[in-house]
Amino acid sequence: MTDVTDGVLHTLFHSEQGGHEQVVLCQDRASGLKAVIAIHSTALGPALGGTRFYPYASEEEAVADALNLARGMSYKNAMAGLDHGGGKAVIIGDPDTIKSEELLLAYGRFVASLGGRYVTACDVGTYVADMDIVARECRWTTGRSPENGGAGDSSVLTAFGVFQGMRASAQHLWGDPSLRGRKVGVAGVGKVGHHLVRHLLADGAVVVVTDVREESVRRITEQYPEVSVAADTDALIRTEGLDIYAPCALGGALDDDTVPVLTAKVVCGAANNQLAHPGVEKDLADRSILYAPDYVVNAGGVIQVADELHGFDFDRCKAKATKIFDTTLAIFARAKADGIPPAAAADRIAEQRMADARRH
Repeated sequence: MTDVTDGVLHTLFHSEQGGHEQVVLCQDRASGLKAVIAIHSTALGPALGGTRFYPYASEEEAVADALNLARGMSYKNAMAGLDHGGGKAVIIGDPDTIKSEELLLAYGRFVASLGGRYVTACDVGTYVADMDIVARECRWTTGRSPENGGAGDSSVLTAFGVFQGMRASAQHLWGDPSLRGRKVGVAGVGKVGHHLVRHLLADGAVVVVTDVREESVRRITEQYPEVSVAADTDALIRTEGLDIYAPCALGGALDDDTVPVLTAKVVCGAANNQLAHPGVEKDLADRSILYAPDYVVNAGGVIQVADELHGFDFDRCKAKATKIFDTTLAIFARAKADGIPPAAAADRIAEQRMADARRH
């Protein structure tokens, strides 16, 4: 008999990373679909979170990512003031080779089978056009194109929210929200990072970028010749005179190897689950590096897709995303008052909101 003490069920039922309400394993052999849908909480409302399409090294890694991301969405939606719980889905495989209309329709049927407990949207490896296809089988789909009643690309407001988080970080640390003259390193200039660079340059920041995809870097440097390029993330985080580091690619960017060599005084980026393990937030605090909790500052996108369910209004969404500035400042104030890192302060505020919702 297989020992599962370190496996998925143990994580789900016994670990601090667990506590999820429901996890659904989906398979459609005809299309090649293998997916995991994780619902962490519906205390505040239907679980809302994107669909990540990624070539995971193993099924276990895919499940672990779905669980972590779903939990993160509960906290993100709570801190964004949304009436939604947290959920996330991952489709296992290389989207460049296996993504098809048939696969996306099959996935849509699985989401629809949950009857509205989970509302999906775009994430890494999925796009607006994909959500339009999923929506043909599932009405609980957001992030669709404007032609299909949706809000379009959510990365626009995600980047705007991260920018507001950076301004709040600058206000807290340097007493001025302006980023003029500040050197900002952006790791990952894809969907969100590209828009973030635009905001930073408009505010007068000095920008350094890196990305594993050469075409993403080329697109930035052709559009903004004043942007400089680091060879890789390792080089970026060691850049002399860096004020702010913005991880905007995949999770786990802050770990035992990166934190000791970070030159930046602030970490504020769009990537989900930036802290590789519990305790990294203390390591950052011990080095006097201000960490803006990722799920707080990158909530602009989920604010946008949540609004789509009620008839999308961009100005209404942008006004909500602007409040990320105040929310971030409130977290820094709570962290200082309680003598804890900002990540722990954000967790406390989010957990309180979810607990209050369960009591009513």
